[in-house]
Amino acid sequence: MIADNPVWDAFVADHRWAVLTTLRRRGGPVSSVIAYAREGDELVVSTPGDRFKVTSIAADERVNLCIISNAEPFNFVAIEGVATIQRENLVPATKAVFDAIQGTGYQQPADLAAWIATEKRVILRIRPVRVSAVIR
Repeated sequence: MIADNPVWDAFVADHRWAVLTTLRRRGGPVSSVIAYAREGDELVVSTPGDRFKVTSIAADERVNLCIISNAEPFNFVAIEGVATIQRENLVPATKAVFDAIQGTGYQQPADLAAWIATEKRVILRIRPVRVSAVIR
């Protein structure tokens, strides 16, 4: 489970968009909207390896992932976690992210492995440390 609270855990499983916050070298936060997938007790994000979020995680593994609902009242689950950068065996986790956002207009490339290589993608693997939420 991602969260001990089953309602929060179900929210994480039912949603696919979040705001990922990483830390600059001097401690300032930087946020970006991402799609994620769940793999057991971890969350995975596919991103190009040259993005700032990858550089900042390499320097400081602490992240916050705020998963939000798509409509009011804008419920959310905030996950403080530790992120690692996965650079090999990327197809399964990348496919999981595409499966998670199916029906949103994003299409999985026909040759996923070639696309990953061309885009120089990595997987950010997030292990939750603390979870909080507001579910109305």
